[in-house]
Amino acid sequence: MPQAVVHVLFTIIVLDLFRDHFLKNKRELPLHYVFIGGIAGLLPDIDVPLFWILSNFLGLNVPWFHRIFTHTFLFAVIFLALSLVYFDLNRKASRLFAVITFGVAFHIFLDWLFTGGVAPLYPFSDAVYGLNLVGKLSLPLAIEGLEAIVLLWWLWHEEKTHKISDFI
Repeated sequence: MPQAVVHVLFTIIVLDLFRDHFLKNKRELPLHYVFIGGIAGLLPDIDVPLFWILSNFLGLNVPWFHRIFTHTFLFAVIFLALSLVYFDLNRKASRLFAVITFGVAFHIFLDWLFTGGVAPLYPFSDAVYGLNLVGKLSLPLAIEGLEAIVLLWWLWHEEKTHKISDFI
């Protein structure tokens, strides 16, 4: 928890709202970068299929390692460093890595907020932090309802600001 749709949807919404309401030049953050940011919102969960491949296809007996390596500040800093390296070399690449950094960091934030926690300082510390709002509320179905409400609100916002019904 949160589900994959939360990571993608919430990241896209935040990036889109930033693009629409804060950027003066929308060409600095094209819509396909917003889409890539949504995909990057799933990137920390790459450890799940990796574990599955190691266990089922390669037959390796590895312990479950979800939310260990890819849910750390170090993982997000890798993409931030790439953004900074490309800053003078290629501004588009730099912005792309900045959007990926945001997607990864936002994923970690959402897991911190909704789940039992993440170990953001791993491998330097095994300490796990998190608010675990889903567990505290004891309403796991509330997240699915929240997803639907946020999706409907965002669609309403897009219709109001961009008239998406013109494209139907």
